[in-house]
Amino acid sequence: MHIAKSILTGTFFLCCGLTPALAQDSLEDTVNAAIQPLMKQQDIAGMAVAVTYNGQRHYFNYGVASKDTKKPVTDQTLFEIGSVSKTFTATLGAYAQARGKLSLSDPASRFAPELRGSAFEGISLLNLATYTPGGLPLQFPEDADHPDRMFSYYKTWKPLYPAGTQRLYSNPSIGLFGYLAARSLGQPFDELMEHTLMPGLGLKHSYVRVPKDQQNRYAQGYAKDGEAVRVGPGAMDSEAYGVKTSSSDLIRFVEANLRPEKLDADLHQAIATTHTGFYTVGGMTQGLGWELYPYPLTLEQLLAGNSTQMAMEPNTVEPLDPPRPAPDDAWINKTGSTRGFGAYAAFVPGKNMGIVLLANKNYPNEERVKVAYRILTALDGQ
Repeated sequence: MHIAKSILTGTFFLCCGLTPALAQDSLEDTVNAAIQPLMKQQDIAGMAVAVTYNGQRHYFNYGVASKDTKKPVTDQTLFEIGSVSKTFTATLGAYAQARGKLSLSDPASRFAPELRGSAFEGISLLNLATYTPGGLPLQFPEDADHPDRMFSYYKTWKPLYPAGTQRLYSNPSIGLFGYLAARSLGQPFDELMEHTLMPGLGLKHSYVRVPKDQQNRYAQGYAKDGEAVRVGPGAMDSEAYGVKTSSSDLIRFVEANLRPEKLDADLHQAIATTHTGFYTVGGMTQGLGWELYPYPLTLEQLLAGNSTQMAMEPNTVEPLDPPRPAPDDAWINKTGSTRGFGAYAAFVPGKNMGIVLLANKNYPNEERVKVAYRILTALDGQ
């Protein structure tokens, strides 16, 4: 299997600055021991892994971006990141609030005349961003999954629960939040993402729509049955699951979340807002896009928060009043999938460490969480 490594400093071994646990067993060995068996077990063609620790980036690349071309994965290979895109959408909405264009407490109908007279007059932007509007489903119904038909669906949708009482993970929920945030800023979502937010975060090759001159860097995704697939268009696709990025850019995004003081004032404030806890759901706290846990934590706690039950079923929430900024000692994470790709991003601000996992196959969230936990806790010397 092809393995490539690159380090910001140009040196791999990190005996200076790493914990004793990793002075004897290099970071390379730790990552290889976690990732190589995973790829074999899950039949993953290619993966890009990036780790940041104390401001240094470490890249580990495995396998191929395409089974047909055999082109090796690099830290510049573009992957679909699925619902990790929601953290970008949340950041854009928080940026709009920092700019004074919206308030999270605004009713959704403020920015959508199409929704006046509907249930969304009593649903806040915060409810949409935290999956608590009252039971919007995981996906749009098939007959509404088109930009020309989505508002007809929203207009007639009836809540199953009072707003702010149940969390049901939902693309139509946070997708609408991103769409309305873009309206508040007066530009289309895709343009704001690619020309305002991503450049502001220092990202150089991240896209909602991959341009023609970047197609050669776009990995081929593979479904569970081995079929070659890529994400298709749909209602709120850009806002909910549309970002394509590389491990080099996604780790920069993680670093922006670790050290937002390096950003301009509005983006700094936006990042802080996304790290704010608004509801507790069992052992997990729902931030804006990101999901938060007290650190240190057990693998079992982390798996519970990233479980199928948490993603697919309604869960009672407890509002935090007032909302609480995440402490430095918090594990902050998000999973993401499309039919042919699987992604995970996690970081701990107080430890100045984070990880991204990108694969050109959708494999179980549980397995992503396990390997990321193994690598980061080894880095932390636990």
